[in-house]
Order: sequence, then C-alpha cells, then structure tokens
Amino acid sequence: MERRDFLTTAGIGAAASVLAAPAIAQSAPQIKWRCTSSFPKSLDTIFATSEAVAKRVAEMTDNKFQIQMFAANEIVPGLAAADAVSNKTVEMAHTATYYYVGKDPAFAIPCCIPFGLNARQQNAWLYEGGGGELANEFFKKYNFIGFPCGNTGAQMGGWFRKEIKSVADLQNLKFRIAGIAGQISAKLGVVPQQTAGGEIYPALEKGTIDGAEWVGPYDDEKLGFSKIAPYYYYPAWWEGGPTLHMLVNLESWAELPASYKAAIQAATAEGNQMMLAKYDRLNPQALKRLVAAGTRLLPFPDDVMEASFKAAEEVYADLSAKNADFKKMYEALKEFRGEEVLWFQFAEGFFDRFMFQLQRRKAI
Repeated sequence: MERRDFLTTAGIGAAASVLAAPAIAQSAPQIKWRCTSSFPKSLDTIFATSEAVAKRVAEMTDNKFQIQMFAANEIVPGLAAADAVSNKTVEMAHTATYYYVGKDPAFAIPCCIPFGLNARQQNAWLYEGGGGELANEFFKKYNFIGFPCGNTGAQMGGWFRKEIKSVADLQNLKFRIAGIAGQISAKLGVVPQQTAGGEIYPALEKGTIDGAEWVGPYDDEKLGFSKIAPYYYYPAWWEGGPTLHMLVNLESWAELPASYKAAIQAATAEGNQMMLAKYDRLNPQALKRLVAAGTRLLPFPDDVMEASFKAAEEVYADLSAKNADFKKMYEALKEFRGEEVLWFQFAEGFFDRFMFQLQRRKAI
C-alpha cells in the first residue's frame, strides 16, 4: 500500500470511529429510574423480586440503565403506586393491580379474580392466551404498560378466631378481605374489613376483626397470627394464582432504547418465575412449623366453597353488565379457564392426586 493510500484509508477509519462513538453512546444512554413498591421490605420474598429485577436490568445494560427501588411509603403509600406511575411521579411500580378495583373493577382481572386461574394457568393466559394484550389495552387508559412480575401461587384462606363449620358461621363475621372478594364474601354474610398489613395483628388481638387473610404460611408466620387466631383455613378461593405486575409509565417506556425495553421484559419474566419458586420452597417449611406449634389446619367446608362460587358468578354478571372493560377481559378469561381446567384434570391433576395419596400412605 502506498503512503498516500494508507493516509487516506486511515483518515476514513478515524472519521468513522469519531462518527460511530456518539451513535453507540446514544444507543446505550445512562438512564436512572425510580420504582416504587406496594410492599414493605418485611415481605422479603415479594420485595426481593423487585430488587432482583432492578439488578438484572443493570447487569444486562452494563449498569447504564439503573432502577432504584423504594418500599411502600418511602415515596408514596403502597396503594398509590399505580397513580404514581400514571402521573410520572416515578417511572415504574411493582404492585398487584387488584388493589385498584376502587378505580375500576377491571383492574382485578390481570392479577386474579375469585375462582379464576391458578399460577400456571395465569401465566399461560397472560403470556400466550391474549391476556397480557387485553391487560395492556386496558392499562393504556391509565398511562402505563404492565409486565407480569411475580406470583405467590394459591394463597391460604386466612386465620380465624373460631371454627368455620358452615356458611352460617360466616354471618356478621368481621373478616379482613377487600376488593371483589370482599363483595362476594358480603353476599354470604361476612362484614369485609380493609385493614393494612401492619394493623392486622392488633385488630385480631383486640377482637376488632374475627379473622384475616394475608398471603401464605411463610409470610403469615412472621406476623404471628397463630398466637391469637388458631384456625388456619385453605384455600383462598379468591386468590388461586395472583400475578403481580411491574407497571411502567408509557412516556418513559417510549423513550427507552429497544435493548433497554428487552432488558425489562426479560428481567420481569425472570422475576415472575423466581417469586413462585421461592414461595414453593419456603411455604412447606413454614406450614410444618405452624402446625407443630398448634395451628389447626382446616379446609373450608364444601358448602362455603359452593356458596362462594355462586356468589362470585352473581358478582361477575353484575360487573359485566355495568363495565365493558371488565366484561371483555372476564369473558376472555372465562373461556380460557374452561380449556385449562379441562386439561389440568387429566395429566397434571391425576399425577398430583396420586402423589397426594402416596404421601397420605407415608409412601413418600
């Protein structure tokens, strides 16, 4: 190569480098977001999931996209998380959308509804059954997009100061339960109570409430309910597979490079699986400790389950008649539920039933 050619080529290469550098920097900008949680740090399995998502996003972007997590009440109250994303007080929030049924009952469906889907079915609906698209079509009205980000699995039916033998025992029973489940319970004679997590124990202790639902053995054990409400019922027919969401402000989302959007989608999907896996590991150990300490573990009587289902159907019919968004999502979920339950009763259900029999015979 002649000297003139070399200098010309080198000059072009240097110019290309100068031009390329800003383009690369521009495609991977330094971005810092804030994410508020609806949950306290004491709910370590749930709060840790949001922290893990933030960590993974940073790792996937060479620390150029950083998300700072804040527990409930550090920026806004836990039940104001969605509003904070809508008005861009924060860019993100980790929450359960059924907290916002007071704004619109349709908010319950992307999270869970009584007698809805279990955790695996909920994932199937949101990721593959069109549920995620329906949810985000609805969320758009509130200026955010949502990504599934955690599931507790089927929750427990709660702690009671007295034994529940039939529907008659629910009459005038003051029970900590909210949202659509509260409306359904009220049809059975329950007096629904909205009590914050930190206030449940003193309310039970003083007799202000007669019972309370929370999450499951791992989280319930830490709050000490078994000391004052010895009857622990299952299942929470109102929470067969509650999905938490990571909500993102739409304007903030639109400003992100495609690679950063992909990082959020990947990290929330990981978080969705991680939370369920942790609960499935931790709950059995906690339940054994609770029973060993004297907790009375009991299923809800059949008549309570049947009456609750009937009441749920009445509530859904009423909500569908009044709310087009609820009706659209509920009808889609209902059709999907029919297919899923049909399938699960065969391979999955038969396998599970046989394994339960083996355990009762102490064969495993």
